[in-house]
Amino acid sequence: MDQRSIIEKSAGERIALIAASHLRLTGRPLVPPASDATTAMWETPAVILAHGTETDPLFFYGNRAALALFEVDAFQFVGMPSRLSAEPLLREERSDLLERVTRYGFIDDYAGIRVSATGRRFRIEQATVWNLVSADGSPAGQAAMFERFTRL
Repeated sequence: MDQRSIIEKSAGERIALIAASHLRLTGRPLVPPASDATTAMWETPAVILAHGTETDPLFFYGNRAALALFEVDAFQFVGMPSRLSAEPLLREERSDLLERVTRYGFIDDYAGIRVSATGRRFRIEQATVWNLVSADGSPAGQAAMFERFTRL
C-alpha cells in the first residue's frame, strides 16, 4: 500500500472536513475550489496535517510534504501523538497554541520550533492552525498548514 493510500484510509471523510473547516473559519479555500480535495491536499507543496480529539491527540492526516518534513512514512505518522512533533521543553508552548486555536477557531500567525522523527529541528512560520468542526458542530480535531520553515 502506498503512502497516500494509507493516509486516505486513516483520514477517510476527515480529509474533506479539513478543507471545509478551513474555508468556513478563515474564509479562504485550502485548495482550489474546483479541485479534488484529497488529491490537491496530498500534492500541494504546503505542509498540511491534522490530529483528532483524543486526550493525547493523534495525527490522522499528513500530506506528502508533511511526511517529508517530519521524516516519517505514513505508517509512522498516522496514530503518532501530535505532541511528539514538539521537543519536550517546547510542549507547553504548543499547548498554549492549541488553546488559542480552540478559543478563536483559527490563528494564522503561528511560529514555533518543531522536531522531525529523526530529531532534526525546524522552525515553522506563518502557520495557519484551525479547529475541525463536524457538520453537527462537534469538535473533530485541529489542523495546520504552512509553507515557510527553516531547518535549524
